[in-house]
Amino acid sequence: MKRGGRIQLESVGVKIFIVVFAAVVIVSAVLGISSYLMSKQIIRGQVGLASSQAIEQAADKLDFLFAEYEAISRQLAVDQVLRTDLETVTNQNVDIVRKTEAETRIRNKLDAMRGSDERLVGIRLISPGDFSNTYASSGASPPSNEDAVQTKIKAIQDAQGKPLWIPGQKQGFFETFAKPSVTMGRVLQNLKHPEAEYILLIEIKDEALRHTLSNLKMGRSGEVRILTADNVIVHAADPELIETTSDIGLDERQLQIGEASFTMEDANGVKQLVVYRQLQSVDWRIVGYAPESDFLSAADKLIWVTVFVLCFAVLVALAIGYYLFRMVGKPLMKLCRLMEEGERGNLRVRTNFKSRGEIGQQMDYVMSLNASMDASAGRVSEVSRKGREYMDNLVEKTESVTRMTGLIEENSAKLSRSTHSIRSILAPMVEMTKQTNILSLNASIEASRAGVAGKGFVVIAEEIRKLTAESNEAVQTVSAMTEEIQTAIEDTVNVLIQVTPMFGEQLLSVKEASSIFQNVAQEMERFVTDIQSSSASVHELRSSQQVLSEFIASVSSVVQQTTASTEEVASMSSEQFKISEELVKLANRLEGLSETLKQSLSSFQIDSDGAV
Repeated sequence: MKRGGRIQLESVGVKIFIVVFAAVVIVSAVLGISSYLMSKQIIRGQVGLASSQAIEQAADKLDFLFAEYEAISRQLAVDQVLRTDLETVTNQNVDIVRKTEAETRIRNKLDAMRGSDERLVGIRLISPGDFSNTYASSGASPPSNEDAVQTKIKAIQDAQGKPLWIPGQKQGFFETFAKPSVTMGRVLQNLKHPEAEYILLIEIKDEALRHTLSNLKMGRSGEVRILTADNVIVHAADPELIETTSDIGLDERQLQIGEASFTMEDANGVKQLVVYRQLQSVDWRIVGYAPESDFLSAADKLIWVTVFVLCFAVLVALAIGYYLFRMVGKPLMKLCRLMEEGERGNLRVRTNFKSRGEIGQQMDYVMSLNASMDASAGRVSEVSRKGREYMDNLVEKTESVTRMTGLIEENSAKLSRSTHSIRSILAPMVEMTKQTNILSLNASIEASRAGVAGKGFVVIAEEIRKLTAESNEAVQTVSAMTEEIQTAIEDTVNVLIQVTPMFGEQLLSVKEASSIFQNVAQEMERFVTDIQSSSASVHELRSSQQVLSEFIASVSSVVQQTTASTEEVASMSSEQFKISEELVKLANRLEGLSETLKQSLSSFQIDSDGAV
């Protein structure tokens, strides 16, 4: 909502606009960027797979090429004619004619092999002890006795008859050739005549490797190289790079991972997609690499598409947000402005809202919630009231039980005292019974002394003794019953002593529960009162809104009538003067009506947020 030239961010319309705009833009940006990154990853993987397959085919071709020359070297190693000729030329006892014929056959064989294969620079047989004693085909580079050549010859001898591939040399094996070449060396062993052992050198043109790899392309500006295990270049598109260390190579970590393709930066910091394959015939690797930009240029176009889609999404988000802003925020803004105009005294404002919007629906919803809460609160209050009544009855009964327990305890005490009194009465009676029994015995004794004259006293003494015995039994029985009653009374008193604190605790618990129910009932009564107050406030608000709408409508009608009358008077002022007088009277009445209306409007108070 815009007020005072500033956009109110608290406005519902502005919030909806911001949420919709941000959601559309963020989702579009995330989808576009994720699609771009995923497409780059997919292209990188597919190109790496296709390039790996091409590199694998090229490696198979190189293995076949190297295996072919190793097979030629094996044929020469087992060629009996060549072995015999070499023994002949090294035997000092053979005449010159036979040596010449043997040397001619050796050179012819080497020339025949060289002439049948244009990929060869030449084939040479070198005596390990004397470099001057060599046999070479036509076109072979002249021998050299430099230290580097000696080192390579020593490496071939250490191979003990196995083929050994010498990496590419810019100027050939003997460093006297104008073009680079790759050399395979092998010792042609002769166990019977060691002096007849020669070193076979098959020197292959670098162009043969280039021709084998001619169909292998890596992007628009990529390159394919053959590297040694130490990343020394055996073959490269630029011959000047041969014998140098490649900036694009393999290390132990990459070999342990075992992935056929990976990415790394070259010396210039350009990220390269690298694929490689280990050769089977020799410990070399064929490595192809190309800048990632050669493959990802198509994916880079996707970023422009993403930018275009993002711009379009921004426009769509603006349109949707503006539409929602007009549908939700605009009516609220208009209503606020109309209320502000009415507050300033402009009674000509109008509104044409016809549909019930979310606010009215939410008010009805609040009313229904209030009614539901009122009913629920009533039910809870009723339950609380019944619980309170039950707890009151329980308190009364518990108090009655407590009082009865006290009476029982008092009566037990009285009964205990009475029992003690009975026992005190029975004690003299027991003593009297004993004395009577003694007297009866004495009377019997005296009567028996008196003889016949005392027989009557004997009978009387006997009867007295019987009565005394019966009295004694009765006293003993009463005493035993009294003891039992005393014991029962003491047990009852002990039980009452134990029960009395429990009844006291129960009474306290019941009173506490009753207090809780009373508090719940009071809270529910206050809650019901608040709900009723809220419902009444909502009803008053709706009534006030309805009255305000009716009042604004009546004011509008009066203003319209006044405007119509004024226009009618203006049109007829030139014709009738009397009508002008009546118009003055009507204006006076209208002034009084306006004063009345002003006084009526002054009774309404409008807050800063437009609420009545």
